This record gives sequence, C-alpha cells and structure tokens, in this order.
Amino acid sequence: MNDSKLVYSTDTGRIKEQKSTQGPISKGDGIIRIRKETKGRKGKGMSIIDGLAMNDAELKALCTQLKKQCGCGGSVKDGKIEIQGDVRDKLKQLLEAKGMQVKLAGG
Repeated sequence: MNDSKLVYSTDTGRIKEQKSTQGPISKGDGIIRIRKETKGRKGKGMSIIDGLAMNDAELKALCTQLKKQCGCGGSVKDGKIEIQGDVRDKLKQLLEAKGMQVKLAGG
C-alpha cells in the first residue's frame, strides 16, 4: 500500500496539513511581561501585557477590570492586553494581587 499524503490538487491548489491540538497551548515561560510601547502610536504610550495563557473571553474580562481600576482605556489585540498610558507599576500590583508572576520588560 502507498500511504502518501496529498499535497497539491488541481481543483483546490496547495493543501495544508491539518494538525490536531489537544489540550491548552502553553504560552511562554508562565511569566507575564508588561512593557511600554510608543511606536506607531504618534508618541502616545501604551502598556502592553503579554504572556497571558487565557482565551479571548477571559482576556476581555480581565482587560475590562484593569481599565476600570486604572481609569483609562484599552483593548485586547492578538492575545495581548493594551492599556492606554504608562501605568505599568499599577498593572503589576493588580496582577500580582491576583497571584500572577509579573515582570516589567523594557525601559
């Protein structure tokens, strides 16, 4: 028997291999990093929270809670929470109070 895998079809073009993922995917080393970013924001600073191993609904709920406690705006993009302004120290305190391991990244 020939157990070859189909990689191209004239009807649909290139066929990508389907990978099955079982269980949650681990993101990074388990440490949440908070960094300040101004690039592409016309000089306005944003605090970016990265490394959270949560689904989108949990990220949005956490983002809403952090925005209320910091008194500023923000959003969730690409699995990262973006909070307006340089409020890294306050975010670090809030996340550590929830039992998370947090580091301030960058300058």
